[in-house]
Amino acid sequence: MKTVAISGASGFVGQNLINYLEKQNYKVLKISRDILINPTKLDEITKSCDVLINLNGANIINRWSENYKKLLYSSRIESTKILVNSLKRVNNIEKKQRLFISTSALGIYNNKAKYSEYSSNDSFSNDFLSNLCQDWEAEAKKAENEFTKVSIFRFSIILGKNGGAISKMMLPFKLGLGGVIGSGKQHFSYIHIEDLLRAYKFVIEKDLNGVFNLSSPNPTTNYTFTKTFGKVLNRPTFFTVPEFVLKLIFSEGAKVLSDGQSAIPKRLLEFGFKFRYKNIEECLKEICQK
Repeated sequence: MKTVAISGASGFVGQNLINYLEKQNYKVLKISRDILINPTKLDEITKSCDVLINLNGANIINRWSENYKKLLYSSRIESTKILVNSLKRVNNIEKKQRLFISTSALGIYNNKAKYSEYSSNDSFSNDFLSNLCQDWEAEAKKAENEFTKVSIFRFSIILGKNGGAISKMMLPFKLGLGGVIGSGKQHFSYIHIEDLLRAYKFVIEKDLNGVFNLSSPNPTTNYTFTKTFGKVLNRPTFFTVPEFVLKLIFSEGAKVLSDGQSAIPKRLLEFGFKFRYKNIEECLKEICQK
């Protein structure tokens, strides 16, 4: 039985991942904030685990003041640095093979084309979110050595019941108030939470390293997502949400909602991973069923 330690496990992904892995007979250890800032306790957990998963990070959907941008950065970079240093300290004492799975986001890419993990760095955007992701990934890769493999999961928009993006959209859509954002032409890459969890298990069992796009093989657009969501709920989607309204609410953070990326999970597919929810209609039908 493998032991998996998870840092930043209190959110939607973390809670689902704990429940899923425990049902798959993994021993799961939670790294709380108190443990994260205590090197001795952290090293004890790191030493005992086979897999260390990093899910730390302040909520990206928020108003991006200058102070909040600093929090977005520090909550990701500093926590990753702490975990990497713990792995290095433990490796100096005990030479044991471990897998470190850290998080990133598809926001690393620009919105000009459809990208895979093999796309060059020219595919990266040059804005706060992309630079944050690039620095985040660079910090995680510092853990890589002969004893530690590093995998980086670039998250798309995660869809599932009882949390995540859908929980914030369900009520307005049920009330017939859901609508397209701006032109609706912007890319919308997504993944069902079940496929995300299965991808963790897949990478752990195959002991894979490198970068993985955690997204459905069939990205869509904001327009198609909106119309499909309305169709599944049998509700109208007449409204349009102007981008300037989002900017008034979220400031620069509106970019997360108004400027999507298109990415495919080429490496997962190459290794033989099978998605259960391959298109947006399959995904939303499962989520919305009672």
